[in-house]
Amino acid sequence: MDQTMVINLAREALSTAITVAGPLLILGVLVGLTVSIIQTATSIQEQTLTFVPKILAVMFAIVLFGPKLLSKLIDFTTGLLSHLTYFVG
Repeated sequence: MDQTMVINLAREALSTAITVAGPLLILGVLVGLTVSIIQTATSIQEQTLTFVPKILAVMFAIVLFGPKLLSKLIDFTTGLLSHLTYFVG
């Protein structure tokens, strides 16, 4: 296992992690920002108000994007395990 193979494996692992976590994180940030703007406009300063919409939005995103994200993770894991002999030996 040479340096190029390690770098390619790390690049693919980071790319997969960003692809899987990205939509969920972006949606959570957008919902949090929207709730914060609404709180500022209405002068409601309840700190726990942002958690419920964020949780619901992320759960909705998991239901919506879950099969595609799981497929991406399965493809990465299958590729990793199918080339395991190159990585170990």
